[in-house]
Amino acid sequence: MDDQQRHVRITAEGVSGAITMDGRDISRYVSGYELHQLAGKPAELVLRLSPMVKDEFDGLARVVVGELPDPGPAAAAFLGAIDAGELERHVLARHDLMDGGPHELTRAMLVLLQQWANGQWQPEVAG
Repeated sequence: MDDQQRHVRITAEGVSGAITMDGRDISRYVSGYELHQLAGKPAELVLRLSPMVKDEFDGLARVVVGELPDPGPAAAAFLGAIDAGELERHVLARHDLMDGGPHELTRAMLVLLQQWANGQWQPEVAG
């Protein structure tokens, strides 16, 4: 692994911007990026290659092999913040989630929780 630090400059304005690495504009190769930095540590930049790049990249990169984060703690925090009464009210108000089949309430709650987790929050409950 190449641990050499590179000089990176990111300029962003609205939806456009530019990324240079060691003085070379690499913007056309990049569709997105993530920049992380912990106090007292060097920044780590993860570049997402543009779909326009066809099996070719000419440039320097620090390659990091990692594992996907464990979703358990995030799921536990999300579920821990759910008010059971509110969940029940919302599910019972959503007739589109009820089908009369076995375990319909539990299945409807799971669907609603998935929608909430994906940001599809529906705060209005028909009373």
